[in-house]
Amino acid sequence: MNTNKENEFENIINDIISNNNFSDLQNELHHGISRYHHCLRVAKGTYYITKKLNMDYERATRAALLHDFFKDTDTINYTTKETFKVHPDIALENAKKYFDLDYKQENIIASHMFPVCKTMPKYKESWITSFVDKGVALYEMYRFKASLVMGIWIIFIFNMISIQR
Repeated sequence: MNTNKENEFENIINDIISNNNFSDLQNELHHGISRYHHCLRVAKGTYYITKKLNMDYERATRAALLHDFFKDTDTINYTTKETFKVHPDIALENAKKYFDLDYKQENIIASHMFPVCKTMPKYKESWITSFVDKGVALYEMYRFKASLVMGIWIIFIFNMISIQR
């Protein structure tokens, strides 16, 4: 991103990343990195695509940043499979506590896990955020989580070999 776009992106999201409850997501592990950084990646991707396509990029970027605005303690009563389905609604409720959202932003957040969740994307920006989230998640799972798991296995195997000697 060039400097002008980077400054514009930061101006769009500044109040959200300054919110203490949102910044707490830096302590939540998600796809091998923090949920905060995952949300930033999705927001940047959404910003870039929606701006390039002359869409409602400001509202889409803000909603994309808030799409996973939940903590692990918010989903403690759910199984992992259930969390996939319910976390968009939890993120939406958390976002509504701290920020003014319109119907489009609510749909972007609530539908980002479609078709896993029941809420269908109603807007082009909702579809874009959903696709960007899936692409970013795949990248993060491959880049960060897979290498983390491989590292753990390598250490385990090395320790097992060392013990055998």
